Amino acid sequence: MSEDNDPESQETGNLFYLVFAYICIGLGAIGAILPLMPTTPFLLLAAWAAPKGSPALHRWLYQHPQIGPILNAWEQKGAVSIRTKWIACCLMAASWVTIYIQTTTWVAPAVAGVLFISVATFILTRPTR
Repeated sequence: MSEDNDPESQETGNLFYLVFAYICIGLGAIGAILPLMPTTPFLLLAAWAAPKGSPALHRWLYQHPQIGPILNAWEQKGAVSIRTKWIACCLMAASWVTIYIQTTTWVAPAVAGVLFISVATFILTRPTR
């Protein structure tokens, strides 16, 4: 019998995804309250993990009045709200300034700058929901 067909292995895998999804939902909820903590990335991770861990949790996420529209917009159109784009870019800019001020070499600001510009470009080129 292969390991993939082992019911105990599947249950462990399902449990991992279920726990991971709940952790991401919790972090996303914290992000909805705290201004410097992101919400959307954690919800997207939860949406990825939930169907592997619990179809009921997956349905709940997509039918939730606040979370569902964000996930559906991303899944159907790859869309991100203008507010989310603005917040993400402002936080990356603030993070880059902090890195620049805190370091004495050019390496960390340069690497962070390339990373942040790449991420900002990706975010800003997504459709707006």
